[in-house]
Amino acid sequence: MLSEYFRLSEKQTSLKIELVAGLTTFLTMAYIIAVNPAILGAAGMDKEALIAVTCIMSGVATVAVGFIANAPVAMAPGLGLNSIFAHLVVSEKMDWPTALGVVFIAGLFFLILTGLGLRRRIVEAIPVSLISAIGVGIGLFITFIGLQDLGIIVSDEATLVTAGPVTSTVLIGLLGLLVMVYLEIKKVTGSLLVGIAIATVVAMVFRRIGLPEKYITSSLDVSPIAFKLNIIGALKWGFFGSIFTFMFIDMFDSVGTLVACCHKADMVDEQGRIKGLDRLLGIDAVATMAGATLGTSPVTAYAESAAGIEQGGRTGLTSIVTGLLFLVALVFVPVIEIVPKYATAPALVMVGLFMAKEVKKIDFANLEEAFPAFIIVVMIALSYSISTGLAFGFVSFTLIKIVLGKAREIKAAMWVIALLSVLFLTLDRMAGLFDHIKSFA
Repeated sequence: MLSEYFRLSEKQTSLKIELVAGLTTFLTMAYIIAVNPAILGAAGMDKEALIAVTCIMSGVATVAVGFIANAPVAMAPGLGLNSIFAHLVVSEKMDWPTALGVVFIAGLFFLILTGLGLRRRIVEAIPVSLISAIGVGIGLFITFIGLQDLGIIVSDEATLVTAGPVTSTVLIGLLGLLVMVYLEIKKVTGSLLVGIAIATVVAMVFRRIGLPEKYITSSLDVSPIAFKLNIIGALKWGFFGSIFTFMFIDMFDSVGTLVACCHKADMVDEQGRIKGLDRLLGIDAVATMAGATLGTSPVTAYAESAAGIEQGGRTGLTSIVTGLLFLVALVFVPVIEIVPKYATAPALVMVGLFMAKEVKKIDFANLEEAFPAFIIVVMIALSYSISTGLAFGFVSFTLIKIVLGKAREIKAAMWVIALLSVLFLTLDRMAGLFDHIKSFA
């Protein structure tokens, strides 16, 4: 019955492959269970309740993706989006219930756009070479995060980043990476998962991590943050600039991740259109609204889904496994937290390698599309933001076409994307300029 519902044979996968893929995806993104409460907790929200909400929303949204969209894509409160949420609270003097109202409004806006088919048109307006560039850029971005978590890349005041010292944890992580590379060469199923497991066990043997003091979460109460959102308060005109920036980042982070992961999972038809895209975008919008209602920042697609896809995950069964593990983690959070970042970091490096393969689909002989593609790749990684990289790429693509007198080749939706990108790139900076002029006057 499972094989028939999820079309396992048609997609050349099996129950075993999907289970391994789902577990791999979960392990590479389980860090959000601890990180999301830490970030949002700094904004004054209850951390215990945030742990529960993070697990619930990640689990329910990801299972929904599996059943409704039959896609191997996991969702959870977005890393980066939660930082922007905290920024709204701290810098804009907005209380967290009002910030949750902003999140709800964003989700409602996305749901309306999805219902009208506009979000799908935006995705389909992006040229093929730029779609490939999104995958490569996200691959480099994930690799950068993996190298940071591993400790090989560290911050530096003079050069921004530099190579870190070779510590015992770095060596353990590199051992996990070596295992993954070896097993991938031998085409062993579950190579990333095995590498994570070996690195975790070695860390325990050398006492870099220990067994948890408790095995079951003591509190699952979400009442301190659930149903506390303030939608009316979020509609103040003074918050417009922050709301627009927040919505742009949310939309294009999600779109960029879905495009990259769905192409990696071969979820495209003969015309290059993503199958079931409207369903995925609809789930993304509803999950954001539901997350705001329960008390968390936007729930969105995770680039770490590519780890499971690389392990062979091709159907919604992968997502269901990942989602159910998040729901199980709701009770066993202390056990999940013993897996250190430097054990899962090598998996992110490997995923970056696999996603970089998309670079061969970029036509570098045609500079009209090669340059914007290059900008997307570089800016996603170096700006540490998917949406910022896309904005620079979309604007450069449009400007090149205009300068060459080929404006008619630009699709209507692409004009909208370019305009939104310009607003995103200039709005906060213009606000800063106006504040500077005011203070000077």
